[in-house]
Amino acid sequence: MPHDGVPDVRVAGLRKSYGDVVAVDTIDLEIAPGEFFTMLGPSGSGKTTTLRMIAGFETPDEGTIELAGEDVSSLPPYDRPVNTVFQDYALFPHMTVQDNVEYGLMVKKVKKGERRQRAQAALEMVRLGGYGSRKPAQLSGGQRQRVALARAIVNRPKVLLLDEPLGALDLKLRQEMQIELKSIQREVGITFVYVTHDQEEALTMSDRLAVFNEGRIEQVGPPAEVYEHPQSEFIAGFVGVSNVIEGNGRRYTVRPEKINLVEDGREPRQGWHVEPGVVSDVQYVGPVTRYHVKLDRGGDLQVLSQNLQEGSSEVLETMGRRIRVEWRREQESTIDEPEGGTE
Repeated sequence: MPHDGVPDVRVAGLRKSYGDVVAVDTIDLEIAPGEFFTMLGPSGSGKTTTLRMIAGFETPDEGTIELAGEDVSSLPPYDRPVNTVFQDYALFPHMTVQDNVEYGLMVKKVKKGERRQRAQAALEMVRLGGYGSRKPAQLSGGQRQRVALARAIVNRPKVLLLDEPLGALDLKLRQEMQIELKSIQREVGITFVYVTHDQEEALTMSDRLAVFNEGRIEQVGPPAEVYEHPQSEFIAGFVGVSNVIEGNGRRYTVRPEKINLVEDGREPRQGWHVEPGVVSDVQYVGPVTRYHVKLDRGGDLQVLSQNLQEGSSEVLETMGRRIRVEWRREQESTIDEPEGGTE
């Protein structure tokens, strides 16, 4: 997201080691005001350590952290204009929902009337206006997550840090909460910095995302750009599924949904790349079918096709059939290996 002026978060030359293990390896990052920014990567890639350094829970070995233009690298967490929402919610079980949300304001000695009013407004914002008198145990997982969110935004932080906040929820509820969180973020206008290992979550919610791998950032950009134009083989395989193809002295990727299966006798379309092969495996997955194609020249491709007309019996009949695959050249994305290559 391009922006003018001072970013809400800027990290420069950030590095953190634990003994011989380099958790974060000299990264630079800027996050614009009001942005929903996601740090995406597998376990151990450095995303959570980076978030914890921004929060102040970890001290960097090298580098600086600025929040809204102020260097906070040496400040403790409670002196930084951020709040953090964790996966385990960390609600006080003996307190009501209202008291949980008010707690941070009480610690800051905000007057009772004002904190009650602000807590109620925060609960309304997360669609829990009538739940103030309940205890956390009387709420569902999704509702408890919203209380944790209300408790964080009631303090009006400059930046809200979210560490895998939906990880404990089941799939359906997680998908619902993704929509809710994005909607709430737009409403409150606070900069969200979100950590997840879930690619779909990152693509669904983010204005921009940074893909972490082995302590480094491999690519930063809007979701569509990162998905459509992965800059490394790691990104092509981690953010969705992609075919890695070698030919004409280069390596490139093509997403499975960009490839068409064509009956072997049909005239090829002008300007499309065409390869003959055999369907070696078929997986019917309801709305889509996943085809595995063994190419005549060697190698395998995965093709994803929507089941607009076909049922399971028709698609399974394609097993072993000679076909051709085709795709437009502009759907290819050349892989540029990161410095030093990938392991």
